[in-house]
Order: sequence, then structure tokens, then C-alpha cells
Amino acid sequence: MTKARHVAIIMDGNGRWAKKRHLPRAVGHQRGVEAVREVVRAARSMGLEALTLYAFSTENWRRSEDEVSTLMGLLKRYIQSDLEEFIANNVRLRVIGEYRALAGDIVELLDDALARTAHNHGTTLAVALNYGAQDEIARAAARAAAQGAVTVESIEAELDTAGMPPLDLLIRTSGEVRLSNFLLWQAAYAEMMFVDTLWPDFTPAHLEAALEEFAKRERRYGGR
Repeated sequence: MTKARHVAIIMDGNGRWAKKRHLPRAVGHQRGVEAVREVVRAARSMGLEALTLYAFSTENWRRSEDEVSTLMGLLKRYIQSDLEEFIANNVRLRVIGEYRALAGDIVELLDDALARTAHNHGTTLAVALNYGAQDEIARAAARAAAQGAVTVESIEAELDTAGMPPLDLLIRTSGEVRLSNFLLWQAAYAEMMFVDTLWPDFTPAHLEAALEEFAKRERRYGGR
């Protein structure tokens, strides 16, 4: 049986969760943050080396100003409320994507959190913010070209996820079956699971079930 080291999740369905309950979308996003908190704690207890969460894509800027403001406010509150827990539990925070394009106060908050958890060596929590995989690959290829030959290895060394374990399992919630410009390079040989559960309803039990299913899969990497 194969044990997953690195799991990534496309956290989809906050809006539909709220709509089903005749609640504002903001409430769905709030409940989604609670699901994040529970899953991050579970990932640590389950021994995952890395968990990457798709929090805000480059395309999410197209949403309404109010919704973007809500998402950024929730991000700030999550970091502020959980940073001490990260430190106490040896969680290392990492951000992938062009997060420095976010508002100055958020960038300052993230830089502080990154610095204060930099020496932690337990689970790495990578949060994708202002992230798009095509943009990531283009940036990595440009940096590789500036240093010499462009190869698979030279591009991989410049990806936002450089230094993290290879991606083993990518999960998308809410029943949608697409990658939405997330970890396209890293997912080349990752196992994938698309579950119907809306993100706010996704629990540690769902993560545990996904890891158990992953362990049963035979990974051939193109061979037999």
C-alpha cells in the first residue's frame, strides 16, 4: 500500500452550499474556512508532509468586489487566529502564486507568518493565492531560461512548489471534474479524486477515506 506524502485540494462549493440553505455566499465562505481549519489539523495528525489548498486563483479577481473583499477578510482572520497554532504544532506555512500583488496589509501579514514558521519541519501547509498554473509555469520557464538550458529539471526547480514532495493526490470537491488551472505541472502523474461533497461539508473523515482509496491504487508512471 502506498502512503500519500503530498495532497492538494481544490476547495469548491462554498457558494452552492450557501445557496442550498438560502444563505448569503459570505456564509458559505465562512463555513469553508472552518472546513479548512479542520482539514489542516487532520492532515497533521494523519502524517501528511504537505497539504496544498487552492484558496484564490488569478481568475477569482473576476468575482464581485464584495465577494473578493469577503475572501480577503477571511484570509486575514484565518492567519491571525491560527498562526500561533501553526507555530505550536510545527506547521510550516508556504504561499504559492503571486501573493505580493495582494493588498499591502495582507502581504505584510503573510510575510510575518512565513518568517515565523520558516523553521518548522512538520506538515507544510501551502496556500495558493493569486495563483494560476499557466502563469506559474511561464514564470518558472523564464527563470530557467535566464540561467541556461530549459529542461524539465530546470523548470521544476523554479516552480512555486520547488522543494516540496511530489504531488501524490489531487482532490476536487463539489462534483466538478476539471483542474481549473491548478498545479498543472505537478499533477502530471498525481492520482485524482473528484467528490460530490461541497467544500463546507468536507471533513477529516472525507480526507481519511481519500487517503485510504489512494493507498489501494497502483501507480505505474507510464510503465506496466
